[in-house]
Amino acid sequence: MKMHGLGNDFVVLDLRDGGDAPAAGVIARIADRNRGVGFDQMATIEADDQADVRLRFWNADGSVSAACGNATRCIARHVMNQTGQDRLSLRTDHGILLAQDAGGGLTRVNMGAPMLDWRAIPLARDVDIDHLPINGDPAATGMGNPHVTFFVDDVAAIDLSTVGPAMEHHPLYPQRTNVEIVQVVSSKEIILRIWERGTGPTLASGSCSCAAAVAAARRGLTGRRVRVNVPGGVLMIDWRDDGVWMEGPTAHVFSGILTPEWLSQ
Repeated sequence: MKMHGLGNDFVVLDLRDGGDAPAAGVIARIADRNRGVGFDQMATIEADDQADVRLRFWNADGSVSAACGNATRCIARHVMNQTGQDRLSLRTDHGILLAQDAGGGLTRVNMGAPMLDWRAIPLARDVDIDHLPINGDPAATGMGNPHVTFFVDDVAAIDLSTVGPAMEHHPLYPQRTNVEIVQVVSSKEIILRIWERGTGPTLASGSCSCAAAVAAARRGLTGRRVRVNVPGGVLMIDWRDDGVWMEGPTAHVFSGILTPEWLSQ
């Protein structure tokens, strides 16, 4: 299936009846927007004996990701439509996440508690995660995957094509990192531009939106519930005592089959 949340797009393979995920090289070929299908991340749906479904995620370069918030919402909506349920539990490498029908065609997912210990993010050494020793004074957050968040006066003035790859591979992040550029509009609203680890610039990202909201709240720049304006639309992020909840629209674009001829190339 091809799905997207605010233009953050995914290929989703339903393996609940069996089968294995493709090798990393095949995943990267599927991600090719000219010769494959094209996506920001790939996900699989699998059966699970402790949750409604098991989800796994990969970046466009074939590398593994433990979390993908918008894909989680898209898959949750798909499974809810199939089963008639309005609440689901979804197992990921980040733990069991809860999803809800938020009404009005919106889907809400609890992305879990943010990781605020340098080892869990992970960082290469013990530093102040709210003020990293990096030019621009960014913050670090873990949302099942690592994040670095910069706060600027004007997100449009930042050359993301330069800052993104440089920060993704910064030595303070041994597993590379997602990069967020944030402009604070008010205590209830931010503007966000995104560079995703292993993918590049994207129109939206659930985990990046959560990380940016957490970093902004920890710095006292916003409250814990914020409207996040991304290039693809709007997500609502609510950092509650039980985790970081993310709410927004989803879309199932099409279902299809990869041909044996293409797979054998």
